[in-house]
Amino acid sequence: MKNFNRLDKDQAAVLLVDHQTGLLSLVRDIEPDTFKNNVLALADLAKYFGLPTILTTSFEDGPNGPLVPELKETFPEAPYIARPGQINAWDNEDFVKAVKATGKKQLIIAGVVTEVCVAFPVLSALAEEFEVFVVTDASGTFNQISRDAAWDRMSQAGAQLMSWFGVACELHRDWRNDVEGLGALFSNHIPDYRNLINSHASFTGQS
Repeated sequence: MKNFNRLDKDQAAVLLVDHQTGLLSLVRDIEPDTFKNNVLALADLAKYFGLPTILTTSFEDGPNGPLVPELKETFPEAPYIARPGQINAWDNEDFVKAVKATGKKQLIIAGVVTEVCVAFPVLSALAEEFEVFVVTDASGTFNQISRDAAWDRMSQAGAQLMSWFGVACELHRDWRNDVEGLGALFSNHIPDYRNLINSHASFTGQS
């Protein structure tokens, strides 16, 4: 059994792979609105924790389409690797250089589609001894069969499968670090959590 190594905000980088307008239309294993919300939640938590973030796309001029604009708006200064054709992002030299330039050994990865754009770089990074954490609910594909096969392949190779909410909590470690900031992030992406924060605010006298 592998040792339990927790996500560490000082050791982690986020890789957002092929969240492109054309590819998003292929996602059927999760509701479209929910999926996009999860992707943007992952982006927001990356920004909240100050994690180095790398954006990449594949074959933008073809049917895959451009990057979801909200991601570019969230990370205007982030490395943006528009791959000319490589299906596995790890086959692109500029992408790998950008990843290694972060100096981080923990990689938080999400993308479209799960069994290709996520699984291929995940397996490649694991082969180079990175710790890899796959954000399952910010990654999507055609159906549950494809998704489950990809999850099995990645987890058997050593990747850890998590949700964006789990990633945020593991990075935060302790509510005493900050309640309002993380609470606002959760409230923006989880409607039921907004009720919890409103209840907390009413009891503590906060507006």
